[in-house]
Amino acid sequence: MEVSIIKIGNSKGIRLPKTVLEKYEINDTINLVMEKDCIVLRPIKEPRKGWDLAFKTMHQNEEDQLLINDVFIEEDFEEWK
Repeated sequence: MEVSIIKIGNSKGIRLPKTVLEKYEINDTINLVMEKDCIVLRPIKEPRKGWDLAFKTMHQNEEDQLLINDVFIEEDFEEWK
């Protein structure tokens, strides 16, 4: 895909079409990688973004209980020796 270089203040940049932004789920920032003979733009994926706040809220609401026991009663630790 060919895109034009545009003036942005004292700098220059490129404008990405809406369809490209949606397809690659690009929101506010991207990772720019300069390789030997090309520039690669990669979306920044943050699959666990917001988990810290969610866990804190769960703890405050006392909703952070174990659903499965840490150790099963029938578990035989001898086989691991």
